[in-house]
Amino acid sequence: MGVCVKLASSDYGTGEIVFYRGLLGVVLMAGAARLHGGSLKTRVAGMHFWRSIAGVAGMCFWFYALAHLPLATAVTLNYMSSVWIAVFMLGGAALLGSARVDPRLVVAVLLGFAGVALVLRPTIEQQQLWHGLVGLMSGVVAAAAYLQVGALGRAGEPEYRTVFYFSLGGALVGLVLLAASGGFHPLDLRGFALLIGNGVLATAGQLLMTRAYSTGRALVNASLQYLAIAFSFGYGVWLFDDPVTATAIAGMLLIVAAGVFASLLRVRRAVVPASDPVNTA
Repeated sequence: MGVCVKLASSDYGTGEIVFYRGLLGVVLMAGAARLHGGSLKTRVAGMHFWRSIAGVAGMCFWFYALAHLPLATAVTLNYMSSVWIAVFMLGGAALLGSARVDPRLVVAVLLGFAGVALVLRPTIEQQQLWHGLVGLMSGVVAAAAYLQVGALGRAGEPEYRTVFYFSLGGALVGLVLLAASGGFHPLDLRGFALLIGNGVLATAGQLLMTRAYSTGRALVNASLQYLAIAFSFGYGVWLFDDPVTATAIAGMLLIVAAGVFASLLRVRRAVVPASDPVNTA
């Protein structure tokens, strides 16, 4: 999906890519609901609204970062979401006046931010710090969206309904961005293939992600998601001649280690009834 977005970004703006991605998701999920006799009516519209707001914002930030940064860099910054969830947990403990803060969570967060510093170093040298910060923000907002996905799963919402409302939000936000940026660009065969490919792959990914984090094992999901960084690194070198630096690779490895470690700690905390850990990809 990231490859499709990066290739399409040379001809289409972020709003346009978000719109087509959302529109295709709406069509596919509405068709899936009809085919299987499901309903799109929901009793938790507010939860879907906030999940869509956070998810679409994160998607816009990420698509922008994909357009301007090396592929693996943009993907790695987005996958900081597991570390950001750990930050939220630490912040929540501080706000509630908890005297006991798990020092292992602090270690995970520090590892993650050390990795970010290494990953962002090449962007600073190339005057791309703004693009890097946008990519980092995509992970922050994605963390909030992923927490909401878990809450929707616990509320009994089926995967297709969650993905439908997220896609609907994306299509609407895409239209607003298009209106603000001058409208649609002409579609040629290449552009059509990239935009459709992005929509199909993204919708499939959202559906699988929603299923995995609603019913699967959080630690296994969190660990497997980081394979995306390895794939994006290979695609970036192969298709875009992205630079390979030891500093960036070291940063990626630190972020992966921090994310898996933070996920492991959240899984262990799940045994305690008062905790509410959720992670997703």
